[in-house]
Amino acid sequence: EKVTDREVSGGSYEHLWGVFGLRVRAVRLRLGQEQIELLQFLAPGGRPIPVDSRSNDRWFQHVAIIVSDMAAAYARLRSFNVQHASSGPQRLPDWNRNAGGIEAFYFRDPDGHNLEVLAFPAGKGLARWHNPGGRLFLGIDHTAIVVSDTEQSLHFYRDTLGMRVAGSSENYGTEQEHLNNVFGAHLRITALRAQHGPGIEFLEYVTPAGGRPLPVDTRASDVWYWQINLCASQPAAFELSLTEAHWQLISGATELPQAELGWHSGLITRDPDGHASLIGAGAACTRI
Repeated sequence: EKVTDREVSGGSYEHLWGVFGLRVRAVRLRLGQEQIELLQFLAPGGRPIPVDSRSNDRWFQHVAIIVSDMAAAYARLRSFNVQHASSGPQRLPDWNRNAGGIEAFYFRDPDGHNLEVLAFPAGKGLARWHNPGGRLFLGIDHTAIVVSDTEQSLHFYRDTLGMRVAGSSENYGTEQEHLNNVFGAHLRITALRAQHGPGIEFLEYVTPAGGRPLPVDTRASDVWYWQINLCASQPAAFELSLTEAHWQLISGATELPQAELGWHSGLITRDPDGHASLIGAGAACTRI
């Protein structure tokens, strides 16, 4: 359901996103307890997602939407003619202790962003995913990002931002290949969580080699740009920590006095592979 629909412009937002002359429409949507925000750069225009994008390219990111019934969810998506990214829903094999029995399917939105629907078997996933209350689409469990080196990414998300490792698995085989639609896919997967909200999941491809890096000239107006919104009581304190650890900043702590998007201050940083995170404070945090 739609929560807010606003447009912003001006110097504060130009500084925050590092894009001159911007005008952005921001639509916030809720599913269950979680929210996502859609950003449309009305000006300036950005570049589309490359048509030959693959799931092992390092600009890959998805959100995992939990469903109570995979067959029903897949049928619902098919009724809207969504674009497949997987060949079809996959059930991960029982030999995989941490992931066995999970059902998953990748598809794409009209702009080419990847989304996942995922169904947990008994004994896996958060307890609330097993109390659907008659709903089919329940909420967002995590966002997943392709990383080149799990240890380097842990230095950023765990050691600098303070998230905790919540689980891990090593996934391979025909089911994983057809889920990701990458022949020979062998993934090291690491799940992280903060105190509240959806988690962040690393997807490190052990094989195959050849996943392309995020373009170095990526801007927030490019359609392949994703941004993870993280809450902090004092974003400026994270600016110091990020600077001391030599992580890249798109913007330092920026005051947003009108707080049209629910943030009264924030900064945007990049992880070792270029994935962006907004670290902000404001009313948006009370809605997570």
